[in-house]
Amino acid sequence: MSPAQRGYFMPNIEHDTYDAFWKTRAIAPHLKNVKAAVLTVGGWFDAEDLEGPFLTYRAIEKQNPGIENRLVIGPWVHGGWARGEGARLGHVRFDSKTSDYFRKEIQFPFFEQHLKGVKPARALPEVMAFETGSNVWRQYAAWPPAQAKPRTLYFGPNGKLDWKQPAATGAGYDEYVADPRKPVPFIGYPATSVPREYMVSDQRFAATRPDVLVYQSEVLEEDVTIAGPVVPKLFVSTTGTDADWVVKLIDVYPADYPQPEAEHKGSDVAAPALALGGYQQLVRGNPLRGKFRHSFEKPEPFVPGKMEALSFELGQVNHTFRRGHRIMVQVQSSWFPLVDLNPQTFTRIPAAKPEDFVKATQRVYRAPDAASGVQVLVMPK
Repeated sequence: MSPAQRGYFMPNIEHDTYDAFWKTRAIAPHLKNVKAAVLTVGGWFDAEDLEGPFLTYRAIEKQNPGIENRLVIGPWVHGGWARGEGARLGHVRFDSKTSDYFRKEIQFPFFEQHLKGVKPARALPEVMAFETGSNVWRQYAAWPPAQAKPRTLYFGPNGKLDWKQPAATGAGYDEYVADPRKPVPFIGYPATSVPREYMVSDQRFAATRPDVLVYQSEVLEEDVTIAGPVVPKLFVSTTGTDADWVVKLIDVYPADYPQPEAEHKGSDVAAPALALGGYQQLVRGNPLRGKFRHSFEKPEPFVPGKMEALSFELGQVNHTFRRGHRIMVQVQSSWFPLVDLNPQTFTRIPAAKPEDFVKATQRVYRAPDAASGVQVLVMPK
């Protein structure tokens, strides 16, 4: 590692809580006294900075009332709006050249208006967001859309996922053994780097593992569109003193989903060929390192066996689960090597010793008084 690389990378290791190092680098509080028109652009599959555009938009909106402040989110990887066609990512197609559309129909008219005074053919909406799944652009007056209402997908017995809270049946929990020496990988095929397509990659490989809990809805009889933050609300316990809780929201394709005739050679990212019938497309996933469940500044250990409530945000989405598809949620305790290993012993992980890495039994509760699930914002029909 070169000195420059070390200087960039090591602070991420050394500053493992939200301390003064990170606080002084938070940009949102400084986005004040903005006078120019602002167009904030981001991508649903930006692995480097998914939340940044939303944070920037909200901060400018709050701290600079009255200015022109617009948000555009498309189906792009980091910087994908500025290069390529934006027609697909891995095996997932978007049915149009979304990057070309953005540059010609949104970005160019915005600059023409605010740099040259050219009146646009049509006004740019407050928020313009590509809706994945249905593959259409949507216009909103705010983000999240005011018309989207909170609903919870509850975990049920026998791997069921339902809008109804579960009744008291059986043990009232599901459990698995998490072994840091046999972590759940973040993709199902070998790679020497982080493939950009991992944010839509097939999760069937994970669904078959004994250390991954799987909850799945019935086949959808009508489209379900969610727009806004995805928030797991879990009741959990662990036999360890620390644990990661990785939650993934997944779109399950029907078994008869049509197979594309051929892969497009100019795609954003090529992924190994596979049948798309039954494809489990990652829509959004994120981990919570359990010791930060109350604060990113002051980590706390778990009491082994004690049930605790967790709530955290996976990120924003604008996705339609189509009629004939299913909604799936997977829960696991590792996502390697995308997320570093949690030893499952409460310790400062950069200084952890080999003997600190231990197996732990993780429980996710689904009793009426401890009903785990995922809260989403659902758009009306």
